[in-house]
Amino acid sequence: MDAGDSPALRFAADLRQLRRTAGNPTYRQLSERAHYSIATLSSAAAGRSLPSRTVTLAYVRACAGDVPEWERRWHEAAAQIAAADAAPGGPSAAGPDGARGERRPPYAGPAAYQPDDRDWFFGRERLVDELAARLGRQRLVVLFGPSGSGASSVLRAGLLPRLRAAPGARTAVVLTPGPSPWEECAIHLATAARTTPGPLWNELTDGRFGLHRAVRQITAAGGGGAEVVLVIDQFEEVFTRCVSRAQRAAFIAGLLTALRAPDSRCRVVLGVRADFYGRCARHPELGAALPAAEVFVAPMTPDELRSAVTGPARRAGLSVEGALLATVLTHARGEAGALPLLSQALLETWRRRRGNALTLAAFQAAGGIEGALAQAAERLYASLTGGQRESARHVFLRLAALGGRSGGGVERAELYCPDDGPQDTATVLERAARARLLVLDRDRVALAHEALIHCWPRLRAWLDEQRADLRPRRRLAEAAREWEELGRDDSALYRGARLAAAHRLARSGGARPSVRERAFLEASSAAEAAEIARGARARRQAARLRGLVALLSVLLLVSVTTTVDAVRTGPAVERPRDTVLYREATLSGDTALSYEIAEEAVDLVSPRPAEHPEFGRLRRWARR
Repeated sequence: MDAGDSPALRFAADLRQLRRTAGNPTYRQLSERAHYSIATLSSAAAGRSLPSRTVTLAYVRACAGDVPEWERRWHEAAAQIAAADAAPGGPSAAGPDGARGERRPPYAGPAAYQPDDRDWFFGRERLVDELAARLGRQRLVVLFGPSGSGASSVLRAGLLPRLRAAPGARTAVVLTPGPSPWEECAIHLATAARTTPGPLWNELTDGRFGLHRAVRQITAAGGGGAEVVLVIDQFEEVFTRCVSRAQRAAFIAGLLTALRAPDSRCRVVLGVRADFYGRCARHPELGAALPAAEVFVAPMTPDELRSAVTGPARRAGLSVEGALLATVLTHARGEAGALPLLSQALLETWRRRRGNALTLAAFQAAGGIEGALAQAAERLYASLTGGQRESARHVFLRLAALGGRSGGGVERAELYCPDDGPQDTATVLERAARARLLVLDRDRVALAHEALIHCWPRLRAWLDEQRADLRPRRRLAEAAREWEELGRDDSALYRGARLAAAHRLARSGGARPSVRERAFLEASSAAEAAEIARGARARRQAARLRGLVALLSVLLLVSVTTTVDAVRTGPAVERPRDTVLYREATLSGDTALSYEIAEEAVDLVSPRPAEHPEFGRLRRWARR
């Protein structure tokens, strides 16, 4: 490819020269070093457009180049391209408002849309209509949405401008609680109350009726229909950043009191991340109010996605190539946390536009959603400490191994490892959610986009190292979950060879067992040890029983033998005794006794005494 006169082409030629100087490594090797996909790095050196600064610097680091020098060269090339675009007839000669040489980006990137972006916010009109209608009927509305669902943009760029544009004396204020919710309220309500935040803070914190009184003062000059609408975005910060339980309880009590007072002039909209639904429900008063107030952010329909992509482009005077639109809809459909990543990819596509068209080629050159994911993941990993990095490795490996894709996700309890500090894991989950890499939805966690498994080289390397263990780990997790669901029934525990294999897996260097799996393995080991002990006791009892039976058998044999001998020798012993008695009776002349003894003697020696020859002799003798 000839370098030509284009700044992008010259810059690409210099990148290719840098790669040759580094020994001409393959793009697979560069991908492993730079943590960007092969397609992103090869596109950077293709010259179709100027690569982003982060991709350029990653490319340079992978080739061991001079990073500060290349950053300076990138800014020079970007300035030359911007100057060419701003020239008469250039692609950016006029913006949508006719400002020559200036054009506002039509997409917000990973950040939430703000109230000033209301004209660029598309795709959520139906949800905004529902929120406005609900707020007209009731004083409390709670919007729950998983991280990355765009709930903040709905409140800030959708609902808030709608409230401010509605007829009537209505004051609408948006805020986030932060570590001191009452202080944030005082700062944002001070202008409407025509006072300074200090005195207003004192009033707000003076009992549970403080907010109610402040709202009455603000609406006093507006007549009977005047109201204050508090839109509190990221309400979960009341639980995560407000460390004082007393202040948290007082803030929630003050909000509910201002809503329930008979002369209330206040309405409240809360935006809450879906995984904090349980924390809200456990608060007695707030939990009781949730069923009638909750609204959930549903995934965008294909038509809403199409509007979110083409609406901002159309307002900026741009067209969207059909192939790009089809690709975007395919990537983002059904992905709960894909909206910020999609917005980031489209922003990079806009920066690489040709004329007034957003093309698939520019989308791919920017890395697409995969490129945005890989960059965000690597930035997150680089910002973590040593222990947090180990927790991140554990979390992402388990999500990939256990099927933690967007949709079903994985139970949060399965991501906590006893060897890690619980705070490290919680920090990783929170920061990964803010980086739009994970979706936290109630008690489940999912990858924001399953493409992260393929496009983040670091995660792919981790998975390659543990490839052989993925299926056994999935079986162990399922067994532990089933054991938990069965009330920790011993019949669901591992034994024998499966238990030994699970222990070997737990001792390996891959993703470590979760708290639940560790408890499952410990219970399995204890149950197996108890069974072994019971078996040993049973064998000892059986051995003692066999010895006792043998002894009893010997004693029985001796007893039977003795009895038989006694029966056989009994008549022989009795005869001499009877003979002596017979003689004594005869000598004494006792004929009757002699006859009886003789008759008994005949009975002993013959079964039929009458037939015995001695019987007749005995009878003749007795007649004498």
